[in-house]
Amino acid sequence: MNAENTQKQNGNTSLIEEMFNVGAHFGYTKSRRHPSFRSIIFGTKKKVDIVNLEKTGLHLSKALDFIGEYGRQNKVLLFVGTKPEARKIVEEAGKTLNTPFVSNRWIGGTLTNFPQIRRRVSKFTGLLEKRSTGALDVYTKKERLLLDREIEKLRRNFSGIVGMEKLPDALFVIDPRHEDIAVSEARQLNIPIVALAGSDCNLADIAYSIPANDASISSILFFTDKVIKAYQEGKKSSVPEPKPENTQS
Repeated sequence: MNAENTQKQNGNTSLIEEMFNVGAHFGYTKSRRHPSFRSIIFGTKKKVDIVNLEKTGLHLSKALDFIGEYGRQNKVLLFVGTKPEARKIVEEAGKTLNTPFVSNRWIGGTLTNFPQIRRRVSKFTGLLEKRSTGALDVYTKKERLLLDREIEKLRRNFSGIVGMEKLPDALFVIDPRHEDIAVSEARQLNIPIVALAGSDCNLADIAYSIPANDASISSILFFTDKVIKAYQEGKKSSVPEPKPENTQS
């Protein structure tokens, strides 16, 4: 075995150990297994499916190559994870990459009715500006309380996509079964999906699936961090758009 193959094998072993240490190999109970996941299962222990991490590594490599290329092209990546285990991780990922995220709940039509969503985002930012400048002081105390409640509701639902002025180029989803509406909307619009998918998910719905534990914080954090780093590395090698030539004489 030559040095390159040895290094590659050692790298794969190291990755598998890392995934094992964060519990990435734990699936759901066998009764919940989606048929598309059958080839990813290593075995079953005490009725719980065990994921074949070698196959997870292969899927992960393809997904990260895709993410890295999108980073290189400065594409917009939308992070989606609304279940409790994923919310904070998704928020931090969005802030780290300065890219949009949805962490509270997916509002139907976020993609398929994007112009309406943008109007609601504009309402949110408009109310924030009015509150900061004192323009809401003309209202009664009760009216201001109601406006504050509305602002808070809008913040929970739309603060992560304030800067998303156009449809995203791709989605990174934690648990596509849980985020079925987001997945459905993205598929309708042919927006590629990268997803951390547990054993109860339909892998056929996902362009770049990462079959692994999508329920534990340690596993979600591990794979999200991999996606963040792949995107950042891609951006480092991005080629800036050429500046328009000065045609003035």
